[in-house]
Amino acid sequence: MTKPIFSIIAPVYNEEEVLPELYRRVSAVMDGVGEAWELVLVDDGSKDRSAEVIAHLHAQDPRVKGIGFSRNFGFQEAVTAGLDHALGAAVILTDADLQDPPEVIPEMIAKWREGYDVVYGVRAEREGETWFKKITAMLFYRLIHRITSVQIPLDTGDFRLMDRRVVEAITHMRERNRFLRGMVPWVGFRQVGVSYKRDARFAGQSKFSTLRPMLKFALNAITSFSYLPLHLATYLGFAIALISAIAIVIVIPLRLFTPSEALLGQATTLVAVLFLGGVQLISLGIIGEYLGRIYDEVKGRPLYLVAKRWGYEE
Repeated sequence: MTKPIFSIIAPVYNEEEVLPELYRRVSAVMDGVGEAWELVLVDDGSKDRSAEVIAHLHAQDPRVKGIGFSRNFGFQEAVTAGLDHALGAAVILTDADLQDPPEVIPEMIAKWREGYDVVYGVRAEREGETWFKKITAMLFYRLIHRITSVQIPLDTGDFRLMDRRVVEAITHMRERNRFLRGMVPWVGFRQVGVSYKRDARFAGQSKFSTLRPMLKFALNAITSFSYLPLHLATYLGFAIALISAIAIVIVIPLRLFTPSEALLGQATTLVAVLFLGGVQLISLGIIGEYLGRIYDEVKGRPLYLVAKRWGYEE
């Protein structure tokens, strides 16, 4: 089989309804490009028939390859597995739900041929999403852009094309708490954006439809590429110490030179103690988040475990 020039990676979790359409649209686009290609589908421990559909697509077209995890490890790990197995000189990451239209890929390839090492998709429009999701996404991208140590482009997801040397750099970064949208800008090289309209999900349900996974994703992004939470805890400590020093200067004269009734009662003391206790617990929680990530790293466990491969028997 001819070695592919392009590898398209799509993480899969409970996407049995989408996979046939994904294959149809990707194959139509890539056949039009006129170069050898492969479609790498990474089954992230799906509970539906996604694995069976991948096996069927591979039997139908050997250019479709599959990787099946032993359990659900997460989106970032699924993308990493795809990068580990991709053979192309250029690798395209996309979502399996077809919100990132495969028809944009030729435009990315054109930019790659111009000499760019990374071509990322910029979401100019977002269909099929609630106002809450759009607003929180907009705020998240602008927050992460301001506070992180790398310049993460605004309104970009994981939909992007990467040159082989960028892929090699990423696959050597085996950190456990992964945020690929920050890792790719961190490695550098020539990068450029391509605007596109993000479509509504083709079928099925979004894995980020509730607040909890969105908050987890945002927390992981911030703690992976920013020390700002730790700095905020330090600044808050200094601010409270300054307020306490000012309070001491004010309270002592009041206690000495005003009637004792002016400072009677324990309400002020109770509020101060509860406030300081809350600040201490928040600061410990922030430190704990970073320590937890260190704990994950030192255990040295693999990022994922593969239970089944299609097209990689050799």
